[in-house]
Amino acid sequence: MFWQERDDDKFELGDEVQDVIFELQGKMVPVDHAYALSRELVKHLPWFKDDPHSGLHHIHIAASGNGWQRPDADRDGTMYLSRRTRLILRLPKARIEEAVAALEGVELDIDGCPLTLGKAKTRPLSTLTTLFSRYVIADSLDDEEAFMQHVVAQLRDLDVRVRKLLCGKSGVLKTPDGDIQVRSVMLADLDVDESVRLQQLGIGPGRHLGCGLFIPHKGIDAVSAKQSDGKSD
Repeated sequence: MFWQERDDDKFELGDEVQDVIFELQGKMVPVDHAYALSRELVKHLPWFKDDPHSGLHHIHIAASGNGWQRPDADRDGTMYLSRRTRLILRLPKARIEEAVAALEGVELDIDGCPLTLGKAKTRPLSTLTTLFSRYVIADSLDDEEAFMQHVVAQLRDLDVRVRKLLCGKSGVLKTPDGDIQVRSVMLADLDVDESVRLQQLGIGPGRHLGCGLFIPHKGIDAVSAKQSDGKSD
């Protein structure tokens, strides 16, 4: 018999990349707010768009499907914020102090929706081994198999082994240069070091628009079962 225990408990989480969480004051933002929010952030952080380790988490309100599905909303409409809604940026440690100093207390204009950033705090990346990304840029959404193979190839380049992969919702992000096709992706059964590396680096382009960023998820089984029942969009 050959038996090898996982050594995840020996993994030491570094702080090279962290999430920076800003309190928010505002009533609403457009549902499709990625471009407008990124544009405003770049005004205060000129390096944000081109820094490969900096990214934007879309603003989300309470979600359905354990976070896998976004609440139903008109893509051309707005969503109302609660007191608990936050803006989260993923930043390298070397950029955090500068970003906090530049953004705390600043009012952003998100396509006519004023949004004031409050106090910030940092949060380390997760050691959970199931991750998902709401938005991974896809050249075409018509061929799911081709998209999955493209994702797998990018993960292999990061030395991330694919054990369980699930594609979810597809959609578009609107920009002045045209619509960007995106699709959600979930991965499970990662090693802890793979999980952290994927959170640090992401996949594909568009990090400043919130694309290719991975966040922790509690499990893939319920999502997979729902899709098998034909309930996924």
